[in-house]
Amino acid sequence: MKIIEKNRIMDEAGIRRALTRISHEIIERNKGVSDLAMVGIRRRGGPLAERIAQKIKEIEGVEIPVGVLDITLYRDDLTTLASQPMVHRTEVPFDVTGKVIVLTDDVLYTGRTVRAALDALIDLGRPKCIQLAVLIDRGHRELPIKADYVGKNVPTSRKEIITVRMKEIDGKDEVVIEEIVET
Repeated sequence: MKIIEKNRIMDEAGIRRALTRISHEIIERNKGVSDLAMVGIRRRGGPLAERIAQKIKEIEGVEIPVGVLDITLYRDDLTTLASQPMVHRTEVPFDVTGKVIVLTDDVLYTGRTVRAALDALIDLGRPKCIQLAVLIDRGHRELPIKADYVGKNVPTSRKEIITVRMKEIDGKDEVVIEEIVET
């Protein structure tokens, strides 16, 4: 088996435009940025949260707090991942209680990652509300979870893989659809 790239659906400029739009939508929906904070789901949700916070600062002139959430121990498939799963640190350097939290992730698929993140976030306090921002919504939900802010909706088959690459982690920005093929 090998993985082949089928289609590049976003480049650096496309990601930048999507995050700019999401930032404006967050400000509009919340009528400003009062009590707003960003929390990214560890790996690519973290840089997305940072970038959106930076865009909001450029637009509103206000710096909003940003944190990163590790959901490893909250996953419902923990026992199938590995005998010793890698647990990273949650870094939310502010009290979430009473805040409007915008939870960010790169791809929304089954909804299970978001469910785990909601559990982890609630363990930190009681936010006023939690909104969800994702760069890509690919469908195939298994739980009743819907994003409030979406960079791009990408209908996919279950055989396809959406790969998000970000400069902060991967050295470049792009979103590609890949497929596993038998060799």
